[in-house]
Amino acid sequence: MSDVGDAGYDELLEAIDAGDGYYLECENEHGSLPPRRVCPHCGSTDIEEVSLPDAGEVVAHTKVHVPTPRFSEDAPYNVVIVDYGQVQLTGQLVGIDDNDITHGLDVTVQLGDATKTGEPVVTFVPAGK
Repeated sequence: MSDVGDAGYDELLEAIDAGDGYYLECENEHGSLPPRRVCPHCGSTDIEEVSLPDAGEVVAHTKVHVPTPRFSEDAPYNVVIVDYGQVQLTGQLVGIDDNDITHGLDVTVQLGDATKTGEPVVTFVPAGK
């Protein structure tokens, strides 16, 4: 993992890499992503890990042509927001032609690496690939 990190987020990345991605849910069924000690919706401290569904749905996408220096060797690349019902997760979309990216596309999450730094990157691929 990177030198600068957040333990809760790094744990989420490790779980995604192991195929065990999760989100957090409070007693009132509000979903959020780690790191959290308190539900950002209601303030509940009764939070537990819930497995991410096998696939999510693309609800927004864009193509990045001018990235931060950390991702300079990856550009251009596609970034998507994926809806999992209780939470949304953002990451790079790979393994698909630009013309085939649509809202409603089913995707699965995995962990990739930034080309320049080798740092872990949340990555999505079309479901079934």
